[in-house]
Amino acid sequence: WGGDTIYVPVSAKSGDNISQLLEFVLLQAEVLDLKANPKRLAKGVVLEASLDKQRGVSTTIIVQQGTLREGDIIVAGMHYGRVRAMRDDKGARIREAGPSRAVEVMGLSGVAAAADTFIAVAEEKRAKQIAELKQGVARQAELAKTSKVSLDDLYQKIEAGDVKELKIIIKADTAGSVEVLTKSLQDLSTAKVSVKVIHGAVGGISENDVMLAAASGAIIVAFHLRPDANVRKVAEQNSVEIRAYDIIYELTEEMTSAMEGLLQPKKIEKVLGHAEVRQVFTVPKAGTVAGCYVRSGKILRSAQVRLLRDSVPVYVGNLKSLKRFKDDAREVSEGLECGMAIENFNDIKVGDVIEAFEIEEVQASLN
Repeated sequence: WGGDTIYVPVSAKSGDNISQLLEFVLLQAEVLDLKANPKRLAKGVVLEASLDKQRGVSTTIIVQQGTLREGDIIVAGMHYGRVRAMRDDKGARIREAGPSRAVEVMGLSGVAAAADTFIAVAEEKRAKQIAELKQGVARQAELAKTSKVSLDDLYQKIEAGDVKELKIIIKADTAGSVEVLTKSLQDLSTAKVSVKVIHGAVGGISENDVMLAAASGAIIVAFHLRPDANVRKVAEQNSVEIRAYDIIYELTEEMTSAMEGLLQPKKIEKVLGHAEVRQVFTVPKAGTVAGCYVRSGKILRSAQVRLLRDSVPVYVGNLKSLKRFKDDAREVSEGLECGMAIENFNDIKVGDVIEAFEIEEVQASLN
């Protein structure tokens, strides 16, 4: 197709052109003059990180510069530690990894985020200083973000009127899951309801997570995790909802339902029937009673009524009584006669039409 991009048609199933693909990769690397010094301290990028109960923190990295060896001290994002073990993509233990090598590293103090950079340093003291500095910066950013959220809430309620917001805290087993869930949930936002992920992290749900949710009015989403008994108890005490999932589409479906629940139900008027006033009676203690003929539908005792005079609404209210002959009736159907009295209204005339209707609440849609 021209340009600078090389196109190689390949098939992983049949193996077609795999050797050609590798040849072009080497050619492109040579053209771009991609070089790395293997004799310096290692530097690279975090691809994925997870917390395993048996093995501890596992971090998958790709070395871009230098050589990483067992025993090296590294800083990845806000965490640091000594490399206790390294494994290659096949799970075999290795002692060192040079430039462009992807390896799984054990030994970091915490779960780094995907795309964090890592560096190897000469002293553990230096590594700790760098990690603590990054943690301080992140803490300040989180505090600023939290305070801003509460102020924005107030501003948005004034400015946006009916726009609602669903706040979520995500806890997952891997950094990649946190990233994917954050994107998936934020993509659910619509003009009527916005989704805001106020915090996302790897590892089990802590009491601090529950307190943050309680303070910000958020719900906690756990992916491939389950809260322990103490966390459940604190959540119940603070009326914080924790929802656990193992499949992303189940999460998005339930969140969509929750978002629809934030919307005020739509009120729809349903006309039940019409009755024509043919006679008017004044009854002591009961007021004005209309002798009517039901022309269409039915008249329910529990329904609201609208008095129409020459098709113009004159009064809207509730029925005081509905009778068939002398007996009280729950409903009167089309083609039958009945007597009606309207609460707090006596100005009924022959020829008026009484329209019975109900107000139904229908769950609002996000679209």
